[in-house]
Amino acid sequence: MMSIKLPLWLRFFLLVGVVAFAAGASLLAYRYYSRPVTLTVAVGSVDGEAAKAMSAMAGEFVSANAPVRLKVIDSGTALEAAAAFSAGKVDLAVVRGDVGDLSQAQAVVVVSHMAVLIIAPPGSSIDSIANLKGRTVGVVGGAVNAKIVDVLTKGYDLAGAKVVFKNLALTDVRQAIQSKQVSALLVVIPLAEKYLSLVRGFFQLDRKKTPVLIPIESAGAIAENERAFESFDVPKGTLRGSPPVPEDDLTTLRTSLYLVAQKKLGTDLVTDLTEAIMSARRSLLREQPIFAQITAPSTDQDAYLPLHPGAAAVYNSTTQSFMDEYGNWIYLTPMVLGGAATMLAAAWKFLGLGSRAAEGPLDSLYALARRIRKVDTEAELSDIEDEIDRILKAELAKSAAGDESAVDDATLNVAAHRLESLIHDRRTLIARGPAVASAAKATQR
Repeated sequence: MMSIKLPLWLRFFLLVGVVAFAAGASLLAYRYYSRPVTLTVAVGSVDGEAAKAMSAMAGEFVSANAPVRLKVIDSGTALEAAAAFSAGKVDLAVVRGDVGDLSQAQAVVVVSHMAVLIIAPPGSSIDSIANLKGRTVGVVGGAVNAKIVDVLTKGYDLAGAKVVFKNLALTDVRQAIQSKQVSALLVVIPLAEKYLSLVRGFFQLDRKKTPVLIPIESAGAIAENERAFESFDVPKGTLRGSPPVPEDDLTTLRTSLYLVAQKKLGTDLVTDLTEAIMSARRSLLREQPIFAQITAPSTDQDAYLPLHPGAAAVYNSTTQSFMDEYGNWIYLTPMVLGGAATMLAAAWKFLGLGSRAAEGPLDSLYALARRIRKVDTEAELSDIEDEIDRILKAELAKSAAGDESAVDDATLNVAAHRLESLIHDRRTLIARGPAVASAAKATQR
């Protein structure tokens, strides 16, 4: 009924409005589905470099239009970053394996490895941990290294040896050495040139004055009991090349700096994050060589920090294949196209387009019935009779030729008989006079 009562222009604009609304809704849905996801990441370091590095990573994500974005929160130290993560305040954190509560953490990448270095000033007679008896050791970074201090104290009974550990801020280290407040330093750093230069700067060095690196000979035994650590050999000449410091490979402890994610984060989201990190790493290497230390965590089932399933998919090359990712679309596309075709057909019918082209002989005959009721002269009735004869003759010819689309004779006879009755009645009314015909016409309306 709507297609009959509404004018064509109104139906056209209604249809355009519906199409525009559907297109707008689809665009909004697509924009919402494909928008980048922003994750909060807590970082912290005594020198502030961790926050700068992660901010550079976040900037690269934006430049590369990665599906993930990072909001960097500088927590001050690795200890505070771990606390924010364990409290559920952030989605990600850059934390050391030996710091804080990591029960809800799953590894994404290893940002760097951190070597434990115990260093005595140039000219010192201290060349082993046993020689630290009764001495004071300055702990650079303070509370963040409490776990290392604890395992060394237990492993070597340093409490019984009356070794004192004193926390030092980065700015106080050089003065503490010069004033002999401490006899040695304990630092935990990546073995990267930037941090090695920082350590050299703690001492007044020349060719004859070289610091002394103190080995941790029990590193293997400690690592067996404390899984956050591993035994590691510092290569010869790491701290200084000529003369080499250390003079030979030196055994010590090492822990890892991880980027960890909350267990609740979705697999696909962490997969996108991991792929974005590995891609950004390659782009940032020239500007910040420290990114070369980014590696995959252990994929072993008994790893110290379990690997997030989303990251594991990247490292194990088990990310979704083309069919896995787009199989649903391939299955649904024909259904969607079929639905669209149905909607187009409905719209075409709503507009009433093409209806006349599909008009058959019976439609023409039924249309003549409406004309018969409105004619006022005998001449018009004669014209209608001629038209009926032409339609009947054409259909009879088609039937005789075996055309299957021809209307059967019985149906044609019924329609012709009805029209003849209408013509007879109308002719009678016209014969009675114009007033009677007009009154009958008004009644029919």
